[in-house]
Amino acid sequence: MSPRIERAFHLPWTPHSTAIPSLLRDLPVMVSGLALFYGLMSLARYWAGPVNMQPVIELHPSVLPKYALFSVARLAVAYVVSLAFTLAYGYVAAHNARAERIMVPLLDTLQSIPVLSFLPPLMLAMVTLFPSRQLGVELGSILLIFTGQVWNMTFSVYSSFRSVPRELLEAAQVYRLSWWQKFVQIELPYAAIGLVWNSMMSVAGGWFFLMACEMFVLGNRDLRLPGLGSYLQTAANAGDTHAIVWGVLAMIAVIVLMDQTIWRPVIAWSEKFKFEQVEAAQTPRSPILSLLRHSRILARVRRATVAPVGEALDLYFARREALPRGRPMGRWSSQAVRALAALGVLGVLYAVVKMGILLARLSLPEFAGILRGAGATFLRVEFVLALAALWTVPVGVAVGLRPRLAAVAQPIAQIAASVPATALFPIVLLVLIRLGGGLGIGSIVLLLLGTQWYILFNVIAGASAIPTDLKEVCQVCRLVRVERWRKLLLPAIFPYLVTGFVTASGGAWNASIVAEYFRFRGQTFSITGLGAVISRATDTGNFPALLAATIVMASMVVTVNRLLWRRLYALAATRFSLDG
Repeated sequence: MSPRIERAFHLPWTPHSTAIPSLLRDLPVMVSGLALFYGLMSLARYWAGPVNMQPVIELHPSVLPKYALFSVARLAVAYVVSLAFTLAYGYVAAHNARAERIMVPLLDTLQSIPVLSFLPPLMLAMVTLFPSRQLGVELGSILLIFTGQVWNMTFSVYSSFRSVPRELLEAAQVYRLSWWQKFVQIELPYAAIGLVWNSMMSVAGGWFFLMACEMFVLGNRDLRLPGLGSYLQTAANAGDTHAIVWGVLAMIAVIVLMDQTIWRPVIAWSEKFKFEQVEAAQTPRSPILSLLRHSRILARVRRATVAPVGEALDLYFARREALPRGRPMGRWSSQAVRALAALGVLGVLYAVVKMGILLARLSLPEFAGILRGAGATFLRVEFVLALAALWTVPVGVAVGLRPRLAAVAQPIAQIAASVPATALFPIVLLVLIRLGGGLGIGSIVLLLLGTQWYILFNVIAGASAIPTDLKEVCQVCRLVRVERWRKLLLPAIFPYLVTGFVTASGGAWNASIVAEYFRFRGQTFSITGLGAVISRATDTGNFPALLAATIVMASMVVTVNRLLWRRLYALAATRFSLDG
């Protein structure tokens, strides 16, 4: 294990420089903490207020700072929920063979369901739970963002947990680490680099679907929330090019600010978790991370809160591991479990019957149209995946191997991945129409813009995690470029590349709902495809068609994942892992 990892876990950090007075070092941290607290209080007061079902979305640039705050808050809450779900789901799926047989196919199914298919049940449930408060609509939007960003994080963590090197697991057994200590000190650090890069992709995916998550139509109900997504959607519907430009510029400014204040420090921090024997000569750096490490206030807060809680958890789970196993489940407990299982089965059967009744309303021509659309979208998705891989693999490896290049390229990729292609799509569509193209080519462009980043960010993460000693061996052996790619680069990034293709495939199917059906200046542009069927069904409130199209899309994605990607996952966990 890298000396940086050992220092990170066992040695306290001590400041080396006293040139800057402690007050000046702590002042930015104090101001940022107070600003964050004020922002949270303002959002809590707004969310707890009375519901405003259809607020007016202003297009004046002066409202953009307030709208940006609302959008960032929704993305942040959705990310926290996604992170908690990712760690819990990925851990159970990777460590419980029985649960894995159910959880992984379920994850395939969920990540293949488009965001708009989650819209009716989520929004109706949240508005019903909180009928008189703004919190209901806000929670619905946050959960929609959650459905657009959680799946690639979960796949990344699951894949990392499955491919932890054998010598680390053997060391955990030798030192008799509890499951909690093994999770915190071995598994989570090993998964950190992939999780960080997939987190950036998840937030970028949240930005991509922000227009659909802040302004949505459900039958005859027009629900909208103030934010950058609703601002851009309103500007696109009105054909206001100036407002679109202002909205995109505001979004880019927010993305750059988040990159420099959040992702750059996190990338530099995660570098200490690289699994290597030789320390790299070049590592990512961040002035903000250095400032946080030198802050005495944060050090005191850590000593007063984080350290005692961590020690208490370590002692608690260590004592639990030392205790003898409890008695088998009693008669009443066993009956209770069986009763809950029976209730669950009855609930599933009831849902299946209700769905069958709903699907019975679907006419034969409608079902035939869904199948034609499924075939057309499948061909577009596979073509886009192949097209995306042609440039993302070499570029991602180049960026991941060069920290200085990554410092420049990563913010650019983050901006490009985060800017909703639907905001730029009116301009792209108009250009294509003038050149003699149309939505057929435009849908490919939009699918590519919403898909390629999943592969790129995973390849960058894989290249960044290549141990320095292996790269030095290639230099010592003087391997030519082809041999280096065949013997080191492709095998090293293979697990990350599989994760990238799986999540990109799901992202492409999701992006089809906006790539195949688009409104601009009162006109509706659409082509044959499953995404167009789902978007049209959502607009018109045609729930039988929406349900049937969602089932067909989920079935196709799950089938491809089980026949292809799942086998490649197994290959990545055996042949291409970093076992000694």
